[in-house]
This record gives sequence, structure tokens and C-alpha cells, in this order.
Amino acid sequence: MNNLVVLPLLIPLLTAVILIFLSKRVKIQRWISLISVFLNMLSVVLLINQVQDKGIQTLYMGGWMPPYGIVFVADMFALLLVMTTLVVAAGCLLYAFRTIGEQREKYYFYPFVQFILAGVIGSFITGDLFNLFVCFEVMLISSYALIVLGGTKRQLRETIKYVLINIISSSLFVAAMAYLYGVVGTLNMAHLSVRVAEAGQGGILSVIAVMLLIVFALKAGLFLFFWLPGSYSVPPTAITALFGALLTKVGLYAIIRTFTLIFYHDQSFTHSIIAWMAIATMILGGLGAVAYKDVYRILNYNVVISVGFIAFGLAVATKESLDGTVLYLMHDMVAKALMFILGGMIIAAAGTNRLNEMGGLIKRYPWMGWMFFILTLALVGIPPLSGFPGKVLMVRGGLNEGEFLLTAFAVASSLIVLYSLVRLFMGAFWREDHLLPVRDQKKWHSTAYVSVIGLFILVIALGVGSEWIYSYAGQAGEVLANPSIYIDAVLKE
Repeated sequence: MNNLVVLPLLIPLLTAVILIFLSKRVKIQRWISLISVFLNMLSVVLLINQVQDKGIQTLYMGGWMPPYGIVFVADMFALLLVMTTLVVAAGCLLYAFRTIGEQREKYYFYPFVQFILAGVIGSFITGDLFNLFVCFEVMLISSYALIVLGGTKRQLRETIKYVLINIISSSLFVAAMAYLYGVVGTLNMAHLSVRVAEAGQGGILSVIAVMLLIVFALKAGLFLFFWLPGSYSVPPTAITALFGALLTKVGLYAIIRTFTLIFYHDQSFTHSIIAWMAIATMILGGLGAVAYKDVYRILNYNVVISVGFIAFGLAVATKESLDGTVLYLMHDMVAKALMFILGGMIIAAAGTNRLNEMGGLIKRYPWMGWMFFILTLALVGIPPLSGFPGKVLMVRGGLNEGEFLLTAFAVASSLIVLYSLVRLFMGAFWREDHLLPVRDQKKWHSTAYVSVIGLFILVIALGVGSEWIYSYAGQAGEVLANPSIYIDAVLKE
């Protein structure tokens, strides 16, 4: 057992509690939040080094051995996503310092961000299905508060829809767990894998697998994404960037973990469903990205496309495609945070979110324009930027496995991403602005520039340094491709 495993979850929880009592001290809240994130990064670095040297680390809460107690499991896949989560959180916090508004900051913005981090990180490191549900709810309840923070009519309308959808999915999650426990008598993920293998995946277990897939697909925006474009359009930029980078990825993580560890015995059934959902998601997301001229909608539908693309890597389910999925998940979290922050800056500079009312921004903000253009290339997967290593592994895995149709849709989705974002770039930055109203030069606080530049450098570094990062991602992919590694680590004592 390793007590350090639970530290990445405890730090944001304790920080959130402390910040509740400092609600009117805005400056102190800002820096406590940021320092907490950086301290958490140090704890994750220590865990990553331990996992690389000694293998998967576990913590059995209260000393109760599985399957009777709650277990936290730090494998390389979970830790890489936790580290990426913290990097994204640091960038969003820095951007929020002078853009979110003191009124929102005084109404518990920073505690709710820390609670979201606790829910996201807890979801990544838990080894128990019911505890995954608890962490989901911590994350979701905090996200409800952040979506509605500010109280505009649009926020209230979208919050109602967002809450109702998640209540339904959470109820279905509880029902699925009840059926699963009734059939196999455990909710420990490693023990579930053993019991499902003994019982044989079929009949009622296949039904439960589909129920869990629907639950996680609703939370990830995989095919069932009808709630996402509206809900992610109403909060301030810093909140939208945090949501776009993290929340859908937790749902995707749950799908990947469930269908590589528990329900991997009948891939012709489960993974075929995931494959068709991935195709539908990429097609529908692509249609939305090219149909709208609202910047928020364009960016939100690009999130949907990436969800479908990541599901494509899982559907192929080879070691190579799973390695690529890990790399691409890390890239997508960072790139989507930067995409939404730059999108918010574009809207603020233009004074509108309508693409046909923008133009000429390249003259006043050349740095913003070229940064957005390079980010577009990264999202498409142009080397040597961050999207390339993961994407090429996933595509190569699909071709080697003979999944030509699925791979073709995945490649086509990259072309749609290119078209939609280049159209946004051309409309906002290159279109002549002589018919548009003249606006003052928009300036941001230095922390916003630090946020954007830091995330931008990381997008480049994840591509240029991909060989070094792959040494970690390959270890993560090995655990996903060989579930016995995870099972032995959790049930060994």
C-alpha cells in the first residue's frame, strides 16, 4: 500500500474547504488555488516516478482488502491524465484571475473549481465502480454551480437541461451498478474483471455493459451529445475551457477503463457498438462544426468530433491504437483548453460571437491569429505538433487491424476540423473589416498571457517531445491492452 496515492484527491478537497472560509478575500483565493494545483503536480510527479520504477501503486482505504473496501489505484494511464488535468487547471485559473469577474469570484468560484478537480482526479484513480459514481457526482454538482454562476437567463435555461440529463444518466448508473452487483457480487473493478471472465460475458452481463456504455456516453458526449453545444456556450471563457478540456474526458476515461478492464471478452459486440457510435459522433459533430457561424458552437462541435475520434482508438483496441489513445487524450485536454481560451479572446476582441460580424483581427492581434492557426494544425494532427503522435498511432492501428471504414471516417473528421477552424480563422482574422465598427484595442492582464503562452508551448512540446512522453504512454497502453497487469496489482495482497 502507498498512502501517497490518495494525495492528488485530498489536496483539492482540503483546498476547497479552506477557500469556502475565504470567500470575500479574492486575491488570497486566487493564489491559494494556484499554489494548491502546483503542489498537487509535485505529488503526481512523485507517483509517476514510483509507478515507472515499481509498477502500479495501490491504497486500500481503512486497510480493508479488495473486494470489501474502497481501493485507489495509481497506474500510468490514470496518473498521466491527472497530471494533464492539473496543467489545464493551472492554465484556466491563470486566465480566470482577471477575466471571470470579482462578483463570480466572491460567490465560490475557486472552491467549486477545486471540487471539480477533486471529482475528476478521484474518477481517474478510483478502483471501485461505486466510488467512481461518487466522484462523478462531486464533479457534476460543482459543474452545475459553475454553469449557473452569474445567473443570466441563458445560463439558467441551459443549466436546467444539463442537470436533468445528468440526473437521468446518474440514475441509470445506479441501476446498472445494482444489476451488476446482483449478478457478480462485487463492484471492485479488478474483481469485476475476474468475475465477468468466470461467468462469461453474455446475456445479462452484455445488457449491463450496454447500460454502462449509455451512462458514460451521455457524460462524454459520445453520440448522446445533444446537451453539450448549448451547455458549454453559456459560462464565461475560463469555465468553458475547463469543461471542454476535462468533463467529457472523464466520461471517455470511464468508457476506456470499463471496456479494457471489465467488459473486454466479447469485443465483436461491445466494441462494434462503440465503433458505430464513434462514426456517428464524428459525422454529426462535423456537420455541426461546419453548419454554424457562432464561434461557441463551432468550438463545441469540435469537442464532439474529438470525442468520436478518441472512441475510434478504443474501438480498434490494439496495443498500438491504445497507446495512441493515451497520447491523444493528453493532447486533446491541453489543446481544447487553449482553443476555448483563444476563442474567448477572439470574441472579446471582436465584440461579438457571430463569425460574419468579425474581421480584420490579424492587424490588431497578429500573435493571437497565428497562435490560433498553429493550434488548428495541432488539432488536425500536423507534425511535429501535439496531435500528430497519438493520431498516427491510432490510424496505423486501425489500418493494421483492417478497420478501413472506421479509419476512413476518423481521417475525414480531421479534414472537417481543419475546414471548420480555418474558416473561423479566415473570418475572424483575414476578412476585411472596413464595414465593421471600429473597436478599441482589447488588453488582457499578464496572467491571461501567461496562461495562453504556457498552454501553447505545451502543445508544441507534447509533439516535439513525443518520444520521451511515449515512454510513459506506452506503459499506460500496456496496462490497457493487458488487463491482467492491473488485476494482479490490485488483488495481489
